[in-house]
Amino acid sequence: MISIHNGKAVFFSAIAVASAMFMPLADAQTPMAASMPMAGGMDMKTMMKDNNDKMSSMTMTGNADVDFAMMMRIHHQGAIDMAQAELKNGKEPQMRKMAQNIIATQKKEIAQFDRFLAKHGHPADKMSK
Repeated sequence: MISIHNGKAVFFSAIAVASAMFMPLADAQTPMAASMPMAGGMDMKTMMKDNNDKMSSMTMTGNADVDFAMMMRIHHQGAIDMAQAELKNGKEPQMRKMAQNIIATQKKEIAQFDRFLAKHGHPADKMSK
């Protein structure tokens, strides 16, 4: 039986589902594509793993709203990093356009998370990145 304390069980369940949804995408790359260097010498699979490591090592506060904002901030930054790698290495106009849109929208949402976190005593400059 799962005990729900401050919404933690629901929050962790949502993170587990989101991670499970994205892992097949990371594993779907061919071995050749997976080893191709991307932004800063990292490939997409490495970027995904590093981002998941950052999220899983984040210290939870027990406040579901703050934890959500901190976790999603990390998640959105990972999306920006991957989109920047697409702009650096991608050739397909449709994917490059999507990458540009992802960068713009994720930056706006990160700014919203940063304002919320600062208001609740967790400024972004004090978060481990």
